[in-house]
Amino acid sequence: MTDIIERITDQLTGEGTAAQEKVRDGELVPYTSRLTVPPVLRPHTTDVRHETEINLRPAWVRLHPQLPPTLMWGYNGVVPGPTIEVRRGQRVRIAWTNRIPHGSEYPVTSVEVPVRDPKLPPASTEPGRGGAEPNKDVAALPAWTVTHLHGAQTGGGNDGWADNAVGYGDAQLSEYPNDHQAVQWWYHDHAMNVTRWNVFTGLYGTYLVRDDEEDALHLPSGKREIPLLLADRNLDTDEDGTLNGRLLHKTVIVQPRNPETGKPVSLPFTGPYTTVNGRIWPYADVDDAWYRFRLVNASNARTYNLVLIDEDDNPVPGVLHQIGSDGGLLPRPVPVDFDDALPALTAAPAERFDLLIDFRALAGRRLRLVDKGRGKPAGVPDPVNDVRYPQVMEFRVRESGRCDTFELPEVLSGSFRRITHDIEHGHRLVVLTPPPTKGGGGHPEIWEMAELTAHEAADVQIPTEGIIQVRGADGKVKTYRRIARTFNDGLGFTIAEGSYEQWSFLNLSQITHPMHIHLADFQMLGRDAYDVSGFDPAIGGSRAPIAYTPTPQLPLAPNERGWKDVFRVPGPQMLRVMGRFDGAYGRFMYHCHLLEHEDMGMMRPFVVMPKEALKFDHGAGHGPHEGGHGGG
Repeated sequence: MTDIIERITDQLTGEGTAAQEKVRDGELVPYTSRLTVPPVLRPHTTDVRHETEINLRPAWVRLHPQLPPTLMWGYNGVVPGPTIEVRRGQRVRIAWTNRIPHGSEYPVTSVEVPVRDPKLPPASTEPGRGGAEPNKDVAALPAWTVTHLHGAQTGGGNDGWADNAVGYGDAQLSEYPNDHQAVQWWYHDHAMNVTRWNVFTGLYGTYLVRDDEEDALHLPSGKREIPLLLADRNLDTDEDGTLNGRLLHKTVIVQPRNPETGKPVSLPFTGPYTTVNGRIWPYADVDDAWYRFRLVNASNARTYNLVLIDEDDNPVPGVLHQIGSDGGLLPRPVPVDFDDALPALTAAPAERFDLLIDFRALAGRRLRLVDKGRGKPAGVPDPVNDVRYPQVMEFRVRESGRCDTFELPEVLSGSFRRITHDIEHGHRLVVLTPPPTKGGGGHPEIWEMAELTAHEAADVQIPTEGIIQVRGADGKVKTYRRIARTFNDGLGFTIAEGSYEQWSFLNLSQITHPMHIHLADFQMLGRDAYDVSGFDPAIGGSRAPIAYTPTPQLPLAPNERGWKDVFRVPGPQMLRVMGRFDGAYGRFMYHCHLLEHEDMGMMRPFVVMPKEALKFDHGAGHGPHEGGHGGG
């Protein structure tokens, strides 16, 4: 109890000690809380036998000055967790130790509420349970956690396998070689079935790898390099409608009963309040100088469409540049001017953005980062915007009286090389299916596909469940058989270490899935439009070929041309990515990074092993050049 009281004292900021007001209808005042910066943790030892311990503890956090403290869980008792910083090649061991006592209150209230008339704002945009009964099974969850270092190239035993979660007093010992170009990774909970709630409690933080190539650029550093971890949240209310600070995971039911599970089917979580570094709509005092911001979208499911605006709500041109993405520095800076080429900075869950902002000519100004919300998909009516509050954070630019001589480099990463399609590589086709599937309901699924030979395809009757046909850009029709659709189905993909692979994600739905593959960095090759009307969800197969559509062209955005490990896959499209699975062996996962989708089955294992050992594999279709071409 003493430890918890100390953490209450530690985390209440100066703003939080002011008298609280009773806040009804969710109307918090924006830009009243100063941006907090997570503490930096630098493992000093070069002896890998001496691990660094990071404890998972309960924490009381004041999310906003008008709110009472909120019970959360944090790495080392802070939300977000400390920024871990290492040098390239500095091998470290971290003991992620669960110090959340048995019987601790689970910090999240979870409810599912009925869908509303589409003309009304979604219930997810409002705080409070609205009379819905909390899920007792969520309230009874123990502190069962496992940490995944997202983006890291490390062995399968260190990756944070979802089933290998630990309880109170136990430690997950993971070793990270950090043999990677300068990069921003991030770490978060990955416990099987409950990732969406564990991350929601506050179990996330950022991880920086430094190298000589980055050092040579002399980028803004120290107090002028700031992590920005975005995460949307909702809050519960008392009976009179007053916000009580309790974390609320409220989702909207779109189907009362899934015929396969018997449980309701709900949309992924989105909430009305955006937190940045654990505070709702904070402000940051900055000098009239260049700043570097390391942004990660740590939300369960919200995709942000970010725009930098001035006091008159006009976009601010010429000051924002992206210099890096998920896997490190881009080849060249990408200006973010909010024009037709890049109308907003789109950040899906788990994507990272290395940003520079030039505040030099903006002394005395206030700039705001806001979320434009959802755009209008082609061919469908305007949706009701699910962003009730567009605020993200505010920058207050002060005059420093000093001249910042930093100049934006023309070339960032001289070591970057484009992967070309003529590299010897294997192929995988992964199909993202729409709900409902067979039986009239359910969640989207991941289907792993294997291409049939002409002889095998001739014996297949169309339609048949699990069989799809794809007409590619060359006009040829290929037939594929589903080999897996749930996490516990048999292993489908076994990969030779050191091999290049092209993975093609064919999305048959209107839902954009941010797909994440553990272990490897990838480059996006291209997006292609497909006519998916030939797929029948009720049957779970093709009635006619899913056909490549030559128009419209779908060019990659300039900031998508670097190294990536999260890829936005809109539908109906096919996204082609290529990467090399090198530097580690073991069993890994790939999944949709909408955490609700991940927890509900959009996750599959794969294995990386030495190519010499793969020769003795007894499976079918697991070779490095098998598994279906995928239309590429």
